[in-house]
Amino acid sequence: MELHNQVTRLISAKASKISNYTGRELKEAIFKSEGRVLMGQTYLKNPILFPNCTSTELMFAFGADMVLLNGFDFFHPADCPGMQGFDYQELKDLVGGRPVGIYLGCPKEGLDFNNQENSQLYNLAGMVCTKENLLKAKQWGVSFLILGGNPGSGTSIKDVIKWTKEARAICGDDMLIFAGKWEDGISEKVLGDPLADYDAKNIIKQLIEAGADIIDFPAPGSRHGITVEMIRELIEFTHRNGALAMSFLNSNVEAADVDTIRQITLMMKQTGCDVHAIGDGGFGGGTWPENIYQMAITLKGKAYTWAQMATPRR
Repeated sequence: MELHNQVTRLISAKASKISNYTGRELKEAIFKSEGRVLMGQTYLKNPILFPNCTSTELMFAFGADMVLLNGFDFFHPADCPGMQGFDYQELKDLVGGRPVGIYLGCPKEGLDFNNQENSQLYNLAGMVCTKENLLKAKQWGVSFLILGGNPGSGTSIKDVIKWTKEARAICGDDMLIFAGKWEDGISEKVLGDPLADYDAKNIIKQLIEAGADIIDFPAPGSRHGITVEMIRELIEFTHRNGALAMSFLNSNVEAADVDTIRQITLMMKQTGCDVHAIGDGGFGGGTWPENIYQMAITLKGKAYTWAQMATPRR
């Protein structure tokens, strides 16, 4: 990766600077943070925690460096309870232009959006990876995209690879794209699972060749059977092939106590991942604020965490 002096690491950059970063510069800012970036996730379809504060604002206020929107509807964004009437750009403005990304499920081959069962699964076609939604993401200046498959969706890794390639072609070279397999390990095992019937390194290489900047992995300690050593080996392979890596703490363990969050965060850090994500399980469309805070101070210490909390719009 070619480095530029004008790009400050994400964990210490002010919002006024981050808001002007391109996708390539955001990737560099993550890389320069040396494994200390925290991403919060909020599910926009759940009832809100506070009537006058979005979960996105709350997560940044407690130490998150990036926030991922799950359940975002490209057709009617303001209708999602978690958006509280705002559209994407308005929400991003509320947090001073800090990185706010969107999760897009990769529909399996032949998915019929008019089928009642499928409409219940995805709610609306506005929430999955389609050419129309990808074009909107580019036009709106979405900070980053994460491509995967929601539990029960039937999405395979091949679907994720296909849509990663499509996303790169539509969104262009600058869009920061995450892709991988970190959940829904029933019909097809997640990356790093020793019972997987595929070669994980080959899948990683295909994702990178398709255009993924950051590969997504499950977090040891939150996904059964996944160890630090398994994920560490795959992340080293990812780094050697020019991409970054994210470890995702989810499986509803994100709604556990702060001691559990601290222990798993330390395990995640040992894997060598660049971004540490925490899922949206919990009330109000996300984990508890104290779990975001615990993860933040475990990753980057109190000084960086407090500085960000105290200067949200500088």
